[in-house]
Amino acid sequence: MGKVAIIGVGQSKFVRSYPGSIRELAFEAFKEAALDAGISAKQIDASVLCSAPEYDKQRSPSAIVAEYLGLNPQPTFYVETLCSSSSTGLKLAYSLVAAGLHEVVAVIGLQKMSEISSAESQERMGRGGDIQWESPFGTMMPAYYAMYAKAHMARYGTTLEDLAAVRVKAATYGQINDRAVYRKAVTPQMFTDPAEMMAGPVASPLRVGDCCANADGASCIIVASKAKAADLSKKPVWILGVGSATASVNLSGRDLFTGLRAAEQAARQAYAMAGVGPRDIDVAEVHDCFTIAEIMAYENLGFAEPGEGPELIRTRQTYKEGRIPVNVDGGLLSKGHPIGATGGSQIRTIVLQLRGEAGPMQVKDPRIGLVHNIGGVGVYGNVTILGNQ
Repeated sequence: MGKVAIIGVGQSKFVRSYPGSIRELAFEAFKEAALDAGISAKQIDASVLCSAPEYDKQRSPSAIVAEYLGLNPQPTFYVETLCSSSSTGLKLAYSLVAAGLHEVVAVIGLQKMSEISSAESQERMGRGGDIQWESPFGTMMPAYYAMYAKAHMARYGTTLEDLAAVRVKAATYGQINDRAVYRKAVTPQMFTDPAEMMAGPVASPLRVGDCCANADGASCIIVASKAKAADLSKKPVWILGVGSATASVNLSGRDLFTGLRAAEQAARQAYAMAGVGPRDIDVAEVHDCFTIAEIMAYENLGFAEPGEGPELIRTRQTYKEGRIPVNVDGGLLSKGHPIGATGGSQIRTIVLQLRGEAGPMQVKDPRIGLVHNIGGVGVYGNVTILGNQ
């Protein structure tokens, strides 16, 4: 298996309602990535499109997007693992290149969630659970994660203030990320004032401020073989480790007190492949669809022992200047969550960090970065480790 590098990254702005089509949305991210890599569409051997199809009105969107981007007649593949689709797409692209089947592959993640109503969107999210045994009883994403939050609070004493602190940190960096949906400051007091939107109830104990927002957006990651990367890129970022795992769809098959086991297992695989451990990670992006999800990620990734995740946010160890900076682009809580594009956006952030090109969000001299991307309520777990050497 050959070494594989990321040579180009791109992302559209994440917005609440994109005025154009999905092909135009994809083009925004693809154009930036192609310019970043310094290549044309004809130099790309294959493409992988990543989205959650239940939100798309277009059947088989990969064909539409490949045609519009000038990627025909090269093969295109379609990947879907709910919210982790584009990090799964990166693993597929990595495999295609490492196996020698292709030399340059584009991974395009997109979602135009505004094409359906908020109520329809929630209903489709609910169908991420088992449609025979679980989702007919009204389970939705906030309710699922609320159960995890209650379990964490019951076992470890995690507080509402700890959850709010995650959102305060996200907003600290969302304000300086020009691609984010939510770019306003958030204070702890906004969670205690009933007149504030952030304090509004969603699914106890989660409040409005504990939940990320739907968004429209696209991302693009271009990967290449070692030989091609040497020719094309001055600052290749190497894929050091990839890990993936799948958990029981039904929560009756889970232990709510241990966080997301799929993430834990994926992290174990990625660390082993990269030959590193949690203490070697200099900067991380984790899937903070809800505030409790970030705290669980700290523990599932080994940044903290079980139950000690809240201490990282209380002591600001996950801020930019802390021991393990996490989501210093604002995370999903500030950027928004266009399902198919989210993983690619996280990967783009870490690539820019490892190149030293993250602007005001830049952490000091990172060498190794990690991306934690979750599909559904921990059904799919992807962990990717990247390095600049």
